[in-house]
Amino acid sequence: MNIRSITYFCDPGWPLDEAALPRAGSFMTAARPAFEGAGYPVQTARLASVPFPHMVTGWGGSQHPSEQVVALAQALSDAATAQGIDYVSLGPALPEVLESYAAIPAVLAATQNVFLGGAMIGRDGRISLPAVRQCARVISDAAGISPDGFANLRFAALAKVPAGAPFFPAAYHAGGGPAFALAAEAAVLAVEACDGARSLHEARRRLVGAIESHAQALVSLAQNLAEAHGPCFGGIDFSLAPFPDERRSLGAAFERLGVPAVGLHGSLAAAAFLTDALERARIPRAGFSGLFLPVLEDAILARRAADGALSVKDLLLFSAVCGTGLDTLPLPGDVGADELAAVLLDVAALACRLGKPLTARLMPIPGKRAGDPTGFDFEYFADSRVMALETWPLQGLLAGEESFELHRLPSSRSGEGE
Repeated sequence: MNIRSITYFCDPGWPLDEAALPRAGSFMTAARPAFEGAGYPVQTARLASVPFPHMVTGWGGSQHPSEQVVALAQALSDAATAQGIDYVSLGPALPEVLESYAAIPAVLAATQNVFLGGAMIGRDGRISLPAVRQCARVISDAAGISPDGFANLRFAALAKVPAGAPFFPAAYHAGGGPAFALAAEAAVLAVEACDGARSLHEARRRLVGAIESHAQALVSLAQNLAEAHGPCFGGIDFSLAPFPDERRSLGAAFERLGVPAVGLHGSLAAAAFLTDALERARIPRAGFSGLFLPVLEDAILARRAADGALSVKDLLLFSAVCGTGLDTLPLPGDVGADELAAVLLDVAALACRLGKPLTARLMPIPGKRAGDPTGFDFEYFADSRVMALETWPLQGLLAGEESFELHRLPSSRSGEGE
């Protein structure tokens, strides 16, 4: 099992606090070898700030502060790189600062290692239709930054995502003192637990045991680092993230359980089963702690999407019982912002009704149609094909300017059916 990221959370200020980044760098200098020395390779070191609208002034005035946001992103990226930190998240644009979404494409174009989000739900818990459309516009505009649409890897629309989630692009800091959390790359544990298991009970027992065993070792190391260096330890996001080879594929775990191909009936049950096992593990949780099903980062999911077994609607359905939303979905290049907004609204509605964090990281590829090969030259992506999107622009009330509330589903309905 690997660590996808050690994510350090802080408020770097703007102009940048000259001491904040060296403190982050000093922590990473100690943390990375500590985990790797214990047998946990660390893929990346990352830093997440408070949401950028809180750091940049001038919103709502006659001058749009996009240039300030780009300057902040570039300065923070340079300072982080100098400290050995690989990636930076500036947090999400916010419905309360609706102008903030328009700054995101410029940041994506001006940087290579800066991630951002866009919140679709406000502080009041209401889905903001204007914010949903703004997120869709960001995706549409960012798709044209490069010929392969790759900039959208660094943006996600967020629904009910709490502060302290260590996976990018969702990560942001709530404010206050520095903290850190771990993002696990642990799909291999699900594959190993299911491979050769003689019963579902045995597969679940093996997976829960593996998660708890690794978490115990990681927590011990993390608490020692927190005591020695000061930042608060925020927990582990054990979302069983995959890597694009079959041995580390969540899709492979589904098929080890007995699903003939991910996307066929039975896949929902497999997703629920694996998530149930994860939830039974006694670990300090951060972020999502569900299943990540990123199509382009998982060899089997990419293959099933390419052969047509796995659809966008399938992945949205799985999110109802397990997941973290829609992630790294290759989409046709001619899909418009209005069509994307309909998909994002479904994600936001699921998050509200289920009371869980969900995201959407959608990647329209310029010039590509459904069924075309993706063709990304990126070591962390598997080859796939562009997925069809069954959507038209919203009309009527859902195309309005309102924010609206959806109550969470009751946890139980005692007496129903008696």
